[in-house]
Amino acid sequence: MKILVINCGSSSVKYELFHIVQHKSLIKDKVERIASHSDYKKAIMIIRDRLLDPKAKLITSIRELKGIGHRVVHGGEEFKDSTIINRRVIKSIEKFIELAPLHNPPSLAGIKACIEIFPRIKQVAVFDTAFHQSMPPHAFIYGIPYEYYTKYGIRRYGFHGTSHRYVSERAAQILEKPINKLKIVTVHLGNGASIAAVDRGRSIDTSMGFTPLEGLLMGTRSGDMDPFIVIYLMEKLGITPEQASDILNKKSGFLGVSGISNDMRDIIENMNKGKKRALLTFRIFVYRIKKYIGAYAAAMGGLNAVVFTGGIGEKVTSIRLGLEKELAPMFKNKVDFLMIPTNEELLIARDTARLVKGVK
Repeated sequence: MKILVINCGSSSVKYELFHIVQHKSLIKDKVERIASHSDYKKAIMIIRDRLLDPKAKLITSIRELKGIGHRVVHGGEEFKDSTIINRRVIKSIEKFIELAPLHNPPSLAGIKACIEIFPRIKQVAVFDTAFHQSMPPHAFIYGIPYEYYTKYGIRRYGFHGTSHRYVSERAAQILEKPINKLKIVTVHLGNGASIAAVDRGRSIDTSMGFTPLEGLLMGTRSGDMDPFIVIYLMEKLGITPEQASDILNKKSGFLGVSGISNDMRDIIENMNKGKKRALLTFRIFVYRIKKYIGAYAAAMGGLNAVVFTGGIGEKVTSIRLGLEKELAPMFKNKVDFLMIPTNEELLIARDTARLVKGVK
């Protein structure tokens, strides 16, 4: 069974073809320089032609594709699992553009292009927010008038759900224990970063919130802060909400604190050269990770494993090993610390295969 996975970003379309039965990735590539929504159709056509290229020996006919899985960032409260795409699902993704204006439109453009170019192939939406829909209300409701939740959907949604789900399931396999017996903190560290409390296979809390801005210090995002700071800055600087959003999302985080870069590699390099703000940036980042791990261990009433993933989580060993050295004694060395490379595309392919087969 061959499954195509599509991930449409703002300027590129990433794709990967899997042979599910053989557990193989047949090709992984991307089409870049996407400038407008019409370009997504062109990109999907390029992908189709690459797959059908006789020299590549990937597929001889479109009919060999049994499903196409799409990464969709925001599914609101409506989607607690991946789903076969139909008109109702498309309308819902359109509705949630308001909550993910940068991410849902490219996904939608890719979905519509695939429906047109691969008309007889089942399409599946896999939502970043779906895994976190198991959070209880006391974890996702904010301390503002309740009507803002009921009227406008303001609540914690969480993101990186596909990654958190994949590495928690993989951790259970590595530890050779049923996931429904484990309490796991999954730590996804990259330019965007988030942590999740996975209690017996279910996300019960996560650091990102209504948007991906909340939580850890990130490449250019501020993470946790007093919300009144936004009002204060708008008054002091005489700026608009859009300009304030630009500061918090694009000029803060590693870049804002260090004044050097949004890349952790540059932060570490400058820290090792004695740059104080680079060291401060590093310490803030690590401190917040440590704080969240402790909080989530308390929230779950115990902890069996901490899993690091994402570009920083996988490659910056000093952070991972440093946190393990600090935290292991606190947990009396009864917690496993793992590094597991995430594979969101594989999880999307598996979900697509499952739904195409009609398995819920």
